[in-house]
Amino acid sequence: MRKLVYYIASTLDGFIAAPDGSYDFFPLDDDVREHLVAHWPQTFPGVAHGHFGIDRPQGRFDAVVMGRHTYDPALALGVTSPYAHLKQYVFSRSLAPADYPDVEIVDGDPVAFVQELKRRDGGDIWLCGGGRLAGQLLPEVDELVVKLNPFLLGSGVPIVDREFDPRRLRLVETRPFDSGVVVLRYLAG
Repeated sequence: MRKLVYYIASTLDGFIAAPDGSYDFFPLDDDVREHLVAHWPQTFPGVAHGHFGIDRPQGRFDAVVMGRHTYDPALALGVTSPYAHLKQYVFSRSLAPADYPDVEIVDGDPVAFVQELKRRDGGDIWLCGGGRLAGQLLPEVDELVVKLNPFLLGSGVPIVDREFDPRRLRLVETRPFDSGVVVLRYLAG
């Protein structure tokens, strides 16, 4: 069965974006970039592939799921297919599917949709964000990979936005960098 992997950048206080949804304060230092290009190339948007020397991103994912607010920055740049190398699913109740033929707009229950997606043949599924969608899909998350950045925001978009519901994860990998970034990988259960 396919796995749902929530791969996300976060601050030390658990925010994935500023209150306005921006995330341009996250650095991409050389040592971290080299690691991410080598191990997580599919998580770079297509427009960045040439810049980072990614020819054909290979890896474990063949699909990406994201919420509307995660998709919006690409739309603001005129990019309707930010991850064309993956099958793209955008959860939205307001976007008209006919207007966005390069992605599949999903307006149904995220949990039921992802459960069905996990039963299909294929590679793993990357949960790209945001926090609200991650909160809804938390019971379905099999793996959490956090690029923990040495910043404190005080407020913003939380890594998981849901009711109080403690979940214990098992740490399976820690990769610190000189820049202060730490990539942490956890398994659910």
